[in-house]
Parts: sequence; C-alpha cells; structure tokens
Amino acid sequence: MQEHDMSWVRTEMALAQPAPAGVTGFSAWVRKNLIASTGDTILTIIGFALVVMILPQIINWAFINAVWTGPNRTVCATVAQGGIQPDGWSGACWAFVNAKFGQIMFGTYPVEERWRPILVGILLVVLMVPMLMPSVPRKGLNALLLIVGLPIVSFFLLVGGAFGLEHVETARWGGLLVTLSLSFVAIVVSLPLGIMLALGRRSRMPVVKMLCVIFIEAVRGIPLITVLFMASVMLPLFLPPGVTFDKYLRALIGVSLFAAAYMAEVVRGGLQAIPKGQYEGADSLGLGYWQKMYFIVMPQALKLVIPGIVNTFIGMFKDTSLVTIISMFDLLGIVKQNFSDANWATAQTAKSGLIFAAFVFWLFCFGMSRYSMYTERRLDTGHKR
Repeated sequence: MQEHDMSWVRTEMALAQPAPAGVTGFSAWVRKNLIASTGDTILTIIGFALVVMILPQIINWAFINAVWTGPNRTVCATVAQGGIQPDGWSGACWAFVNAKFGQIMFGTYPVEERWRPILVGILLVVLMVPMLMPSVPRKGLNALLLIVGLPIVSFFLLVGGAFGLEHVETARWGGLLVTLSLSFVAIVVSLPLGIMLALGRRSRMPVVKMLCVIFIEAVRGIPLITVLFMASVMLPLFLPPGVTFDKYLRALIGVSLFAAAYMAEVVRGGLQAIPKGQYEGADSLGLGYWQKMYFIVMPQALKLVIPGIVNTFIGMFKDTSLVTIISMFDLLGIVKQNFSDANWATAQTAKSGLIFAAFVFWLFCFGMSRYSMYTERRLDTGHKR
C-alpha cells in the first residue's frame, strides 16, 4: 500500500496572534464611531468645530473669570454697575451660590438645627449604598431599614417636637431637603402602588379592574401642577371644619399618587411582555396567584421595564420643582427666590444660580441613569443580543 506524505499536517497548535491594528485600539474606535461614513465624518468635523468654539468660552466664564467668594453683589458687578469688576467683565458669580448655599440646601430650616437633615442624609447614604451593591448580604433587612425605619427616624429628626428636639414646621423646609424628601418618599410609595395598580388593571375581577382603570386614566389625564393645586387649595374645602393637615403632606400624597399612575402603565407593559408559557408553567406547578406573581412573573416583568421605571423616577425627581405653585420652595424654587435679594442683584447672579441648580439636578438624574444601565447589564441573562 502506497504511503502518503502527511508532513503538511500541523502537529502543534498555532500561537495566538494579536488582532490587526485596524480593528482594535483608539484608531479603530475613531473609525467605527466618528468617521465610519462620509456623513459621520462631516458631523464629527462640525461637532469638533463647535466644541473648539464654545468650550474655551465656557471654561473662561465658569472658572477663569468666575468669582468664588465675596460679601455682596459688588464682587460680581462691573464698575459701571456699582461693583469692582472692570467694564466688559463676564464671569460666573459662584459667590452668590456660596453665600446662599445653606438656604439652597435646607431652606429656612434653623441654622442651629441643620445637623438633623445632615444626619438624615448620612443615614440615607449608609442604607442606600449597600442596597445598590449586589455583593452585600442581608438585602431584606437593609431594605426594611431603608423603606420603613428611615422614614420614621427622619420624621422625628426633621419635624422634631419629641425627644427634646425643637419642633420645625415643614413650611420652613426648602431647597434640596424638599426635593430629596419628596422624591424619596414618592419613589418608595409609587413603585409598590404602581405594581398593585398594574395587577389590578389586568385583574379578572370587573370591579377591581374598573377602579384601577379609572384611577390610572384620571390621574394620567391631569397635569401634575393641577394635582398639586387641588391637593393644596381644593382639598381643604372638602374637609370638615377645623380639620386640616400639613401642606407638605398634601404635596407628598399628590406627587406619590401621580407617579404611581404612570408607574402602573410601565409595569403593565412588562407584564404583557411575559410569554403565556410562563403563566402556564407556574399554574402547572400548582402555584397560587400571588406565588405565581411573586416568584415567576413579576421578577421577569420588572427586569424588562427597568429603563421605564428609572425614567419615571427621573421625571418625578425633576417634577418636584412644580411644588413652587403651592408656595413650597424646592431646590430650583429657593434659588429663584434668592434672585430678589438686592444684595446680590447682578447680571450674572441668575445665570450662575440656575446653572448650579441644573448641575445638581443633572448629577442625581445622571447617577440614576447610570445605575439603571448597570442593573440592566447585570440582569440581562436571558435576553442577550
């Protein structure tokens, strides 16, 4: 039998070679994202030109020519305006933000008692951070302390009137304190309430379904500013004589119910995206309705609608600025209120204050958005693209 020469067959594994330089590294990223086509190249050039034109002016206004400290408006006004800056000067008046920082954070909360909202903020961070870290154990206990324990402790700390603490009316709250407290409570209330409304709207019980549909559609058809106005002005008219409750509480209820209606539709979208086989599989295991929802359906539905849930949270966080209509001053409201202070009335004060408020709002919203993306990636186990 003729023997064949098999010397051409490789007997050892070939060594791994580096990827071509054209498909990896910074140059590949540039080609893929910035100059992949003629249109992309033109847009990149235009965008780069705009950055070159605008960025130096922003840096110059916000940092180089900015005034960081000062006793009054004179440090942020030109000589012609009664200040000390040369004519033609233009820069950020961060001295205004620095001088009003206490009010921007706490409103007219007593200065000597501001350690109380600071302590509440520290407790919030201490309890929130472990909840956001998947590797930290005892999530159930942590959630209980965050959702139940913290609001109770915060109430006694912020309102006072017990344990030797001075009573502070909610009318004196303001700034970031109002924004964060309204947002936190509304988030804690709206998510479970929205889940229950979504389940009720999909219920086979006609009365439950009808009530949920009426509530959701009625609230979604009314602007939040109308809800706040009705909660503040109209609601007391329907209460018995001498019966009233705090304006802050009324705003809290209005914002929470408003957010819950939108949250219900987000969750309902997730429930409708679950295949029918998941329900049938749960039924075949003999699970009851609530067991089926808790163990099988709801975890999958909530995972699918994480972007919608966080989007509702972000919108709700920004909508807290509407409480100004009922004479409550959140972060934006307290900044705008201080524009009327004659000691800081300059051309740069309003721009600096509004930009600072916008940055704070952006910081919180961006943080929620990034954590949402992280959570999506971590939970995206069954829907890989």
